[in-house]
Amino acid sequence: MAKIAVVFWSGSGNTETMANAVVEGAEQGGAEVELIRVGDFSADRIADYDGILMGCPACGTEELDEGEFEPFFAEAEGKLSGVKVGMFGSYGWGGGAFMDTWTERVNAAGGAMVADGVTCELEPDDDALERCRALGAAMAKAVG
Repeated sequence: MAKIAVVFWSGSGNTETMANAVVEGAEQGGAEVELIRVGDFSADRIADYDGILMGCPACGTEELDEGEFEPFFAEAEGKLSGVKVGMFGSYGWGGGAFMDTWTERVNAAGGAMVADGVTCELEPDDDALERCRALGAAMAKAVG
C-alpha cells in the first residue's frame, strides 16, 4: 500500500481543517496516510513516503509561515527531485498568490505536482473541502 505524508502548519485551524479533508481523500483513494504537524517532521523523512502533501497558509505578504514551515520547506527543496507533491493552504488577503510562488519552487526543485495547489479564503467551505479531498485522491492515484 502506498504511503503518503500530509505535513502541515496551521495558525488559525483553517489549514488543519483542509489537511483533514486531504487525508480523507487520500484514504478513500486507498493510500496509507500519516497526518503530521510540520514541527514534528524532518525533510530527511520525505524519502520514507511515496508522496508528500504539504499545507501552509499564506502569512505576511503572501509567504509561507516563517517560524516553522519555511525553514522546513527550504530544507525539503533539496529532497523533492522526482517526488510526487501536492499543496494546500488558506489565505486571508492577497488572493492566494503564495501558491503560485510555492508551486514555482516545487517545480524548480524537480518535484512532480500531482494536481494544482488548493487554496481558499479563510475558513474552508464545502467546495474547498471537496477540492482538498480531490487533491488527496489525486495523490493516492498518482502513488498507487
